[in-house]
Amino acid sequence: LEGDGNGPVADYLDPRPRDFTLGSYKLRTTESGEPPLDEDLFQTISRGIPGTAMQGFASILSPEERWQVIYFLKSFAADLFEEPPVRAEIGPEPQVSVEKGKEVYQRAKCWECHGQEGRGDGPSAAKLKDDWGFPILPRDLSKGWRYKGGTTLKEIFTRFTTGMDGTPMPSYADSLSEEDRWHLAAYVQSLIREPARGEPVLRAKRMDRPLPRTPDDPLWREAEPLDVPLSGQVVVAPRWQTPSVDLITVRSLYNDKAIAFLLEWDDRFKNTTHTGEPLPVQDTYMQPALARQGSFRDAVEIQFPVQIPQGAERPYFFLGQPGKPVYLWRWKADRNEDAGKGSPVEELNATGPQNPVLSQPPESQEVEGRGVWKHGRWQVVMIRARESQDRERDMVFQTGKLIPIAFHVWDGANGERGLLCAISSWQFLVLESSTPPRVYVYVFLAVIGSFGVEWWLIRWVRSRSAPSRPDSATRG
Repeated sequence: LEGDGNGPVADYLDPRPRDFTLGSYKLRTTESGEPPLDEDLFQTISRGIPGTAMQGFASILSPEERWQVIYFLKSFAADLFEEPPVRAEIGPEPQVSVEKGKEVYQRAKCWECHGQEGRGDGPSAAKLKDDWGFPILPRDLSKGWRYKGGTTLKEIFTRFTTGMDGTPMPSYADSLSEEDRWHLAAYVQSLIREPARGEPVLRAKRMDRPLPRTPDDPLWREAEPLDVPLSGQVVVAPRWQTPSVDLITVRSLYNDKAIAFLLEWDDRFKNTTHTGEPLPVQDTYMQPALARQGSFRDAVEIQFPVQIPQGAERPYFFLGQPGKPVYLWRWKADRNEDAGKGSPVEELNATGPQNPVLSQPPESQEVEGRGVWKHGRWQVVMIRARESQDRERDMVFQTGKLIPIAFHVWDGANGERGLLCAISSWQFLVLESSTPPRVYVYVFLAVIGSFGVEWWLIRWVRSRSAPSRPDSATRG
C-alpha cells in the first residue's frame, strides 16, 4: 500500500517487488542514475518483466488505466520526477561483429559474473547483492526468455548503455565506446539458445554397439534432443513458486540389452553436499529466504509409470497416485562425488505426492549413472537394462510403445529438496524400431517395378492412340 515493495506476498517472491519510494528502476532509456521516461514505465507495465512475478497488463488494463497507474506510482518519489530525465544516446544499429564482441566480453571482464559460457556461473556470481542487500544472481545469457528488457540487438545495447539501477549491472557508457557496446550486444545475443518447439516426444535411437556411459561420448550427437520446459512444484504444500531450473534437454539411445539417457540443464553452482535439514514450518507456499538456509545437493529424476498404459489414462503427472504407481530414477550430486557409495542413481516408487517415496531394496537397484558439471551446466547419464528383475516395481522398455516420461530437478543452491523442485508434465518416450535392410531392397524393387509398369503402359497407350498408316492402295 505504501509502494515500498513490502506487500503481503513480497517474502514469497524472488526477486522481491520494486520499492517505488526509491525511484530506482532497471528498465530505462535514460542515462545511469536518471529516473525512467514515462514511455519506459508504460512499456514495462504493458509487457511485464520476464523471470519475475511482474506480469504484463496490456490485456488487463486499458491504455488510459496504465497511464493513470504510472502517474500514481511516480508520486511515491515525486521529487525525483520534478525535472525531465536525460535520455541516453542510442543511435541507429551499425555493422556489428560477434567476434569483436567476444573480445570486448573478455576485456570488460563480463565473465566474472556471467561466466565464460554466459550461464551466470562466474567466480563473482555467488557474492552479488542488490542495493537493498538481497542476494542477486547474474543473468544466464543463454536463456533469452528470461531477459528482462528484451532480446533485440538495440534492447541489449540499451542495457549496456543505461545500466540497471539497483543491481550490480553498471552502465558502460563511459568505460566502453559506442562501437564496443554494439559489438558486445551482438556477442551476447549470439549466446541465446531458444528451446526447440515441437511434439513432446523423446525418440530413443537404436544402436548396434555398447551405449555411452559418459556425457562427452560423441555417440550422443546421433540422438535427437528434446527440450522439456519445467515449472515450480505447486501441486501440494509446501508449494514452490521460484524454481531456478526452467528447462532440461534430454537424449536417449538404446540397444538390444539396455537403454541410456543424457540429461542436461543449466545450474550456476555445483552443489555436492547435503545436510538434510527438514523444511521449516511454513504456509502453503515456501519463502525462498527460509528455504535456502542450509546446504543441499543438486539432483535430477526421471519418472515413468510402472506399467505402460494401454489407453489414454496415465498416472498423475507428479509422483503418481494410489493404484497407479510411478517408477523413479533419482540421481544425486553428493553420491556422484563419492564413488565409494556405489551408483549415484537410486530407484524408487511413489503412489502420490502426499505419500512417502519409497526406495527399492538393494537387490533391485540396477540403474547406473554419472554426472559432470562444467561452465554452469550439469550433464548426467543414466543407464539400465531394458528388461528388469523386478517387474512389479520397474518399467520394461518395449520398442514402438508410447511410454510416458517426466522429469524433476533440484537446485541445491536455491534451497531445493523434497517437494521443493522443478517439475515437468508427462512427455512421451518412443524406442524407435530399426528398419531391416531387406525393407529398403523391397522398396527399391517396388519403385523399379512401378517405373517398368508405367513405361509399358505409356508405350501401350501410345500404340493404341497412334493413327494407322495408309496402305499403298489407299494412297493410289
